[in-house]
Amino acid sequence: MQNTSIFPLFYLPPVSYFTLLKENNFQFVLEKEEHFPKQTYRNRANIASPNGNLAITIPVIRGAKLHTPVKDVKISYDAKWQRLHWLSLQNCYRSSAYFEYYEDELVPFYEKKYDFLYDYNLELFSWLLKQLKLPQELQFTTSYESKVESNDYRTLLSKAYVPTVQTKPYFQVFSDRNEFIPNLSIIDLLFNQGPQAKMYF
Repeated sequence: MQNTSIFPLFYLPPVSYFTLLKENNFQFVLEKEEHFPKQTYRNRANIASPNGNLAITIPVIRGAKLHTPVKDVKISYDAKWQRLHWLSLQNCYRSSAYFEYYEDELVPFYEKKYDFLYDYNLELFSWLLKQLKLPQELQFTTSYESKVESNDYRTLLSKAYVPTVQTKPYFQVFSDRNEFIPNLSIIDLLFNQGPQAKMYF
């Protein structure tokens, strides 16, 4: 793990996450052994709505807050969050240039039930890497190390804090009523830029 950046695994990560991956030449390891921290993008994402930023969150089974390793955190299906997230994506991006381009491949993530949040995020992340034509050979931590001799991004990108990463404006849905909203989920970039999103980084 020396000299290789360490990243947490997020749900539909923000654009800045991929900018940071690029800054590290896509040489990174995904953290798999940390305890699940609350209030982060590990189970939430931000998308563009007619009223501005909209947060969508994957509910997890309550035991997750009791020092549960992130790989063991289970998704809660007490509420129909998959239906809600997919309806939100449809309502917010149906008019975008490339929603239909990705729709058929993305909808299974909102139909199939996954037991563990990490497994769900990993499959989505792999799909995102494929769409962005980015390296897909992933490496994972095998034990938790509080200090690493590399760039450590595990405590960055919390819900309350986003590091200052320069992101270039691009056309977004609802640009006629909202100013450009930086650092939304990568899905916002894909739906608006399509295959050209890979040129953004």
